[in-house]
Amino acid sequence: MEAVAVTRTPVLELPQHSRCVAALLRSPVSADSTARVSRLGFRSAQIWSSEFHRSSLRNAVPRLEQKNFNSTVHSSHADAGVVTQEKPKEVIFPQGDSWAVHKFGGTCVGNTERISNVAGIIVDDPSLRKAVVVSAMSKVTDMMYDVLDKAQSRDDTYTTALDLIEEKHRSTASALLGEGEDLKKFLKNLEDDILNLKAMLRAIYIAGHANENFSDYVAGHGELWSAQMLAAAVRKKGQSCVWMDARKVLVVKPTSSNQVDPDFEASLAKLVDWYAETPADCIIVTGFIASTPDGIPTTLKRDGSDFSAAIMGNLLRADQVTIWTDVDGVYSADPRKVKDAVVLSQLSYQEAWEMSYFGANVLHPRTTIPVMKYNIPITIRNVFNVSAPGTRIWCSPLTSDTCPFEDDDEIDGADKVVKGFATIDHMALVNVEGTGMAGVPGTASAIFETVKDVGANVVMISQASSEHSVCFAVPEKEVAAVAEALERRFKTALKAGRLSKVEVVKSCAILAAVGQRMASTPGVSATLFNALAKANINVRAIAQGCSEYNITVVVNQEDSIRALKAVHSRFYLSKTPLAVGIIGPGLIGRTLLNQLRDQSATLKEEFNIDLRIMGILGSKTMVLDESRLDLQDWQSIYDERGVPTDLSKFTSHLHQNHFVPNKVIVDCTADAVIAEHYLEWLKKGIHIITPNKKANSGPLDQYLAVKQMQRQSYTHYFYEATVGAGLPIMSTLRGLLETGDKIHEVQGIFSGTLSYIFNNLVGDRTFSDVVKEAKAEGFTEPDPRDDLSGMDVGRKVVILAREAGLKLSLDDVRITSLVPRELQDPNLSVDEFMRKLPEFDHEITAKREAAEANGKVLRFVGVVDVLKNKGAVDLIEVEKSDAFAQLSGSDNIISFKTARYQQNKLIVRGPGAGAEVTAGGVFSDLLRLSSYLGAPS
Repeated sequence: MEAVAVTRTPVLELPQHSRCVAALLRSPVSADSTARVSRLGFRSAQIWSSEFHRSSLRNAVPRLEQKNFNSTVHSSHADAGVVTQEKPKEVIFPQGDSWAVHKFGGTCVGNTERISNVAGIIVDDPSLRKAVVVSAMSKVTDMMYDVLDKAQSRDDTYTTALDLIEEKHRSTASALLGEGEDLKKFLKNLEDDILNLKAMLRAIYIAGHANENFSDYVAGHGELWSAQMLAAAVRKKGQSCVWMDARKVLVVKPTSSNQVDPDFEASLAKLVDWYAETPADCIIVTGFIASTPDGIPTTLKRDGSDFSAAIMGNLLRADQVTIWTDVDGVYSADPRKVKDAVVLSQLSYQEAWEMSYFGANVLHPRTTIPVMKYNIPITIRNVFNVSAPGTRIWCSPLTSDTCPFEDDDEIDGADKVVKGFATIDHMALVNVEGTGMAGVPGTASAIFETVKDVGANVVMISQASSEHSVCFAVPEKEVAAVAEALERRFKTALKAGRLSKVEVVKSCAILAAVGQRMASTPGVSATLFNALAKANINVRAIAQGCSEYNITVVVNQEDSIRALKAVHSRFYLSKTPLAVGIIGPGLIGRTLLNQLRDQSATLKEEFNIDLRIMGILGSKTMVLDESRLDLQDWQSIYDERGVPTDLSKFTSHLHQNHFVPNKVIVDCTADAVIAEHYLEWLKKGIHIITPNKKANSGPLDQYLAVKQMQRQSYTHYFYEATVGAGLPIMSTLRGLLETGDKIHEVQGIFSGTLSYIFNNLVGDRTFSDVVKEAKAEGFTEPDPRDDLSGMDVGRKVVILAREAGLKLSLDDVRITSLVPRELQDPNLSVDEFMRKLPEFDHEITAKREAAEANGKVLRFVGVVDVLKNKGAVDLIEVEKSDAFAQLSGSDNIISFKTARYQQNKLIVRGPGAGAEVTAGGVFSDLLRLSSYLGAPS
């Protein structure tokens, strides 16, 4: 700990308001306003009672600025007087980690209860010494500026507005402090301040103008009052505490209308003097306000209280600075846009800069500058949730040789390459393009000089390496003026063709990915753009600084939230969300919903997959939900909240949900009309998963269009369950093709129903008996003819043939039906069919006996002959030693004969029928889609 010895010396004291006004009188005002003020006649108690009083205050100013003038705040508003100390006393001014600096914003001290809560936090802090920077009560600064505006507009109600502010503080202090000297002292100061403000506002009212110095002086009173109340509240809780008017210590140099630079040397000297007069271990400091080198009151502009806290941390060489606010810390993304955004444990100073620049609620970049010199951490914490550790912002060994912290993981928190994402909405792109720009020095300079003259803010710049174009982003409200100015500036070049155009693209948003580790990690950009592509989001422009701390992209405004959610999920900062719409809550759909219900919690906790059912659509009824349906009671919700089915509304509900970037429709029907909508859904960026065979075996042109759109749109179309229920048949075939193998033939028993029938057609059992048994066991469709016709197997043959590259249609496949010709009449009822079927048992019996005589068995097989470009479905004989003869129950089997697998075919075998395994196949496709979209594989 460092310490400075100072000696208290005799000082000349004036009441606080008189010193402030003395400085203000020397500040520049317009000639008109000066004339108006000079004609005013104020009473002596109101500061400007006469020209003599004004001149005496002016004459007193040099004496007020002597080096050792650092008195404590006085409640007295009497005339100036001299107070002397008989014996100088040496006071040690401590610097170092014994100090903790806290800053509480206006929300934290918005009412009596909150001020008392803040006082409790201060008292509970075990630090040896505490400096607490406090803002004005919530909304008070805005109210003060409103009073100023009314006075300048010569609106008489400014006095009423000021009375409301006074009453707000009077009632708050009375409730907070109760009876006692602290309350009396505060109310006396408040009354004197209000009297002085009314006098000054009267002058402004008459002049019709207030310069920046007068405005800053008026606006800063909220901090004076909140600091006094908080100091008294801390004392009430039993801890000694004083308050500091930061205008007497902090010296800043205005550099523009909205920025000031601290003078640390002058401020430290004043702080040492102040501490000599008022040594204390707990100091409440007014935020937002300071003084110029000439002693004129001013403010620290935007986020000034945070800046005040950082400056105090620098001057005190504090152990840390804690910024108390109303959130748990810095989030990985705006929690209003990304529900699953997480609080970041730690950020580097540079990461905090980047995120705040792009609109994240972190800190203003300048706030970190004072503390960076001494590697003082800043912690963002929630005053309403003190148990939350918050976010610590400090140095990183990656960028600072003097950083005392060596553990990279400790500095950067979790091992996230990208720490967070931020967006800036309502932007526009301006593109200046032309072949005449290449190799011409000063073109870019001329462009941005023109933009500067307009006063527009350039947020992002991107230039092609060919130098043929310069693209930059500005706020949309400024783009019209920018475009007009550029067209005027380059009118000759545009006319001559050296520049081809000045193009404006409106309705854009900027998305920035921020992370210090990005600089040393290959593939971050690829991951980012892959996530956007998979969410079907087009990138309009790209920029990346050479520091590689951020990657900035421009997207369409309508895609802003969806893009933010997509990239946030992809980098594992949240669960991978997937909005799911399920069509067909029949046997398969109902089973799938129950499987999702039972597994959803495990998927979310262990695999980072968040499947949100946003709607269920049946043939007559549908139910929609804005966030997610409760799967624990989905059937009751569907029955009770259902509305008439509207497929268009169902699609729009899913597509227009901006809170979940990735959407999928699961078609659990066998409806060809539903399949006709697949192309439309893919165009909208909606993924599709289905066991519906009608899409891939329907019209060839429809199938080809769907597959082409899938490849073009980065959407996914999964249909594993269309062949073999839950068996990995489609993925196996696709894997063979993708690795360069050549398919010669695909053969299989694709129907679980027909597999069951012929596996059990043994001994004396008849065909009709086994069909009746299969129907009773639920292996057949309600009408067994749908299975026995062979059309289901025929569709699977078409699906496999098309997947293998053949352009076959159902009409091209030769299909043997097991339904006797006499029973194929569609008008024949199911019961009548089942009653008459035994009359035709002899046909199948004869075929079975012939097969057995040859040492074989009957199997109903589908065949894709790729070499001959043919497909067939037939009842054939197979050797008893053949794998096709070894099946049991309703198992399916498929064999692949390929260039690699000729002698020993590649075989896939397993359960191929039933709602459970089919729904399981669909579920597996959902998980595969989630892994493609960012969940761990």
